[in-house]
Amino acid sequence: KSRDAGALAAVEAARAAETAPQVKTALAEARAAILITSADAPEVARIEAVATLRERGDQAALALLSALPPGTPATVQGAADGAASAIRSRLQMWETAQNAWYGISLGSVLLLAAIGLAITFGVMGVINMAHGEMVMLGAYTTFVVQEAIRQKVLSLSIPGTGIGFSLPLPAALTLDWSLAVAVPLAFVVTGLIGILIEKSVIRFLYGRPLETLLATWGLSLILQQAVRTAFGPTNKEVSNPSWMSGAFEIGQLAITWNRLWIVCFSLAVFALLLAMLRFTRLGLEMRAVTQNRAMAAAVGIRTARIDALTFGLGSGIAGIAGVALSQIDNVSPNLGQSYIIDSFMVVVFGGVGNLWGTLVGAFTLGIANKFLEPFAGAVLGKIAILVLIILFIQRRPRGLFALKGRAIEA
Repeated sequence: KSRDAGALAAVEAARAAETAPQVKTALAEARAAILITSADAPEVARIEAVATLRERGDQAALALLSALPPGTPATVQGAADGAASAIRSRLQMWETAQNAWYGISLGSVLLLAAIGLAITFGVMGVINMAHGEMVMLGAYTTFVVQEAIRQKVLSLSIPGTGIGFSLPLPAALTLDWSLAVAVPLAFVVTGLIGILIEKSVIRFLYGRPLETLLATWGLSLILQQAVRTAFGPTNKEVSNPSWMSGAFEIGQLAITWNRLWIVCFSLAVFALLLAMLRFTRLGLEMRAVTQNRAMAAAVGIRTARIDALTFGLGSGIAGIAGVALSQIDNVSPNLGQSYIIDSFMVVVFGGVGNLWGTLVGAFTLGIANKFLEPFAGAVLGKIAILVLIILFIQRRPRGLFALKGRAIEA
C-alpha cells in the first residue's frame, strides 16, 4: 500500500528467505507494487511486476495497473493495459457469479416463505393473507428460545392474566443449540395456530375467496398486534450461532455462512416435504384432495381432516421459515409483511399446488431480481419482475408447472 521504494531491498530479502507460500506471495505482490510505480526500476522487472499483479487479479491490482506514472515505457504500458483488460474481464465474471449467489440466496428465502403457502393454496384454494404472520411467529419463537437459553429458564405467560409457567433448562444448553430447539418448536407452535385458524375461521368460508382473503387479512392484523402487545413494537435481537457466523471466499466470491446454511436448510425442507407427499398416507390423501376433492371424499378420505392438517402443515413450514429468516433479517411484528407478496408471486408463477414449480419459481425470481437490481435499482427491479410475471400469466394462466388431470381441466 505504501509502495516505498526505500523498502524494496528489505522486501526482496524477506521474500528470498521466506518459506511460507502465502507470505511469499504477499511479499512478491508488495515488490511488484513498488517496481511498477518506480520510474527508476528496470523495464524487465516492471514487466515481471505486471505479470505478478495480473495473477493477483483484484481491484487493488487493477488500480495499480491503470495508474502508471508518466514516462512509463511503451512496452510496460502495453503489458499493463493488457493485464488490466484481463483483470476487468475476470472481475466481471466474478461479479456475475456473486450476483448469481445473491439470487440463489434470495431464492432460498423465497422458497422457505412460499413452500407452505404452495401446499395450502394448492389443496384448499385458500388465499391466506396471514401466512406472513406464521413466518413472523416462527422468528419470535427463535427469540424466545434464545432468551430462555441466556437465562437458563423458559418462561411463558399470557399478558394481563397472570397465567404462565417456568421451566429450568440444562446448563450445557448454549446458543449454538438454539436453532436445533427453535426449529421443531416453531413448527409445532405455528402448526397448532394454523389448525386453530382453519377450524375456527377458514372452515366456514370455503368457496368464498374474497371473504377468506378479508378474514385472513384481519387475522394477520390481530396476530401483529398480539405480538406488539407481548414483545413490544421494536426489533428483537436474535444471535447467529457460531457455526453460522463469518464468511469465506472462493476467488473473488464472498459467501457468508448464514446464507449458505439457509440455502441448504431450504433445500432440505423441500426434499422432506416432497418425500412426505410421495411416501406417506397423509401425502397421498393431500394429493387426492388436490386433484379431485369430490372423488376423494367419495372413496372415504376425510377431506375436512385433510384441510386442517394441510393448513397446519403449511403454517408449520412457515414457522420454520421464520426461524431461518431470523438469522438474516430483523425480527419485528412486520417481518411477515415483507415476504407475503413475493410468496404469492412465487406460487402463482411456479404453478399452484406444484412443489417443483415453487422451487423453480423461487430461484428464478430470486436470481432475476438480483440481476435487475444493479441496472434498475431495488424498487424498479421488483416492479419489473411483477410486470414480467403479469405478462407471463397472461400466456400461461396456470404457471410454469400446471397440475394436470380431468378434474383440474374441468
